[in-house]
Amino acid sequence: MKYAMHIRLQIAMLTLVCGAGVFAQNPADTDAEANYSKTIQERSDKIVATLEISDTNKFTRVSNLIAQQYRNLRDIHDARDAAIKTAKEQPKESADKRVKEIQDEATSKLGKLHGEYLAQLSVELTPAQVDKVKDGMTYGVLPLTYGVYLKEFPELKEDQKAQIHAWLVEARELAMDQGTSKEKHAVFGKYKGRINNYLSKAGYDLKKGEENLRK
Repeated sequence: MKYAMHIRLQIAMLTLVCGAGVFAQNPADTDAEANYSKTIQERSDKIVATLEISDTNKFTRVSNLIAQQYRNLRDIHDARDAAIKTAKEQPKESADKRVKEIQDEATSKLGKLHGEYLAQLSVELTPAQVDKVKDGMTYGVLPLTYGVYLKEFPELKEDQKAQIHAWLVEARELAMDQGTSKEKHAVFGKYKGRINNYLSKAGYDLKKGEENLRK
């Protein structure tokens, strides 16, 4: 009887140890996650600092909303990338089809998240402040690029200015949902190509525009 109880106790202890090993988190992963949390919170605080919010509770709420958005975006992009990596191990024809499905699913999730996020920000902020958050999440590329076009082509008509600005706003909406700085800038690069083609067709000399900017 004592021997049987001893065996059962050993088995229980072994199960407990193994279970702890399964569920224990790698210290390196824990450190990486802590560093990531610190980075996105600091980034969010810097964005909110531009909004001139005097209420400290509101400041914290908005900063936390932005930080959570960064985390949610990362989760979608990481899951997408992992699924694509697995899909590409299949034969090319089936892999291409599956990759397209994965990308479409991620795009749908990003679109839903985008709308929910803006709705949450709108509860706390004015439209002008929401725009500042968008600019903060996209490195201020919209106002910077728009200002460059105005300097390159001071003779732009009002409807042309409006069109350029509208395209840059569209680019900003898409860039907000990208996972990396490179991807965000790539979105703006695509739209700048569209704008340049638009200006060329309208008779503007892009090289002359560059000279105007240098001057």
